[in-house]
Amino acid sequence: MHTRPLGTTGPRVSVLGLGCMGMSALYGDADRAESVATIHAALEAGVTLLDTGDFYGMGHNEMLIGEALRTAPQARREQALTSVKFGALRDPDGGWSGYDGRPAAVRNFAAYSLQRLGVDHIDVYRIARVDPDVPIEETAGAVQELVEAGHVRHIGLSEAGADTVRRAAATAPISDLQIEYSLVSRGIEDEILPAVRELGIGVTAYGVLSRGLISGHFTPDRQLAPNDFRAFSPRFQGDNLRHNLSLVEALRKIAEQKDVSVAQIAIAWVLAQAPRHGADIVPLVGARTRERLHEALGALDVTLDAADLAAVEEAVPAGAAAGDRYPEAQMAHLDSER
Repeated sequence: MHTRPLGTTGPRVSVLGLGCMGMSALYGDADRAESVATIHAALEAGVTLLDTGDFYGMGHNEMLIGEALRTAPQARREQALTSVKFGALRDPDGGWSGYDGRPAAVRNFAAYSLQRLGVDHIDVYRIARVDPDVPIEETAGAVQELVEAGHVRHIGLSEAGADTVRRAAATAPISDLQIEYSLVSRGIEDEILPAVRELGIGVTAYGVLSRGLISGHFTPDRQLAPNDFRAFSPRFQGDNLRHNLSLVEALRKIAEQKDVSVAQIAIAWVLAQAPRHGADIVPLVGARTRERLHEALGALDVTLDAADLAAVEEAVPAGAAAGDRYPEAQMAHLDSER
């Protein structure tokens, strides 16, 4: 497993990270034993970056990762790096109540995450969405205090726009920006990627398969559970879904020519963007099973030359996807979209 530096101030991490959200929330029910086995398999394969949020399943995901780390061989456990998002406010019914970036709240969130994960420090800590009522300087400054106290190693951001990234970076060292980036979500290329490149900030790219939409496995007749985020996601509705799956079929033709899967092509495309844009981009793959993890790791063996990249981008041009990446209410929380 090759590694990449997470910006100029962050740690070296595996070129693919494991996004663990789907093991606890938002994609329907998951199998706990298989989830733990998948984390173990990722560590065994050399994946070092485990990404979570304290609000995924209201703490369930952190406890799941904590269990996986406790039961992993010591050498694998010691290589694991935790990336944690905080700040989302939930209610007992699973609803969302905004975000809290106040310094007192930052310290409170961190205390609970350390306990649930069973670790003595968090490797990268970031607010999940910028709190519009709290200056980013205050939130980043509070995380910096946790760094100075030894509870956190590095400071990240999530879904922040270019101006917010600049303000945060003027306050404290920022290792990376976590943000959605894929063939069908390329909005960061205009302003955000140039800004983080200038500042020496890495990118951890989530949604590289657009929540399974461009994995090659999603079918138009698939029935989604009520607790599956995609049942409400604009890109998975009606005509939007039909249009988006037509893009996948165009991508499938290229994948078949290279004798790889659609998912592997899509992940390899994101991996290939790092040298193109001069930024260190680490894709997070949201594999919930060992089978899907194995497929995602196969993307590391896929080489896309200039002709391949041109063919991929002709099949799925920038801006080609139909529908927003979140429902309207959630889009309003994205500082990166303002």
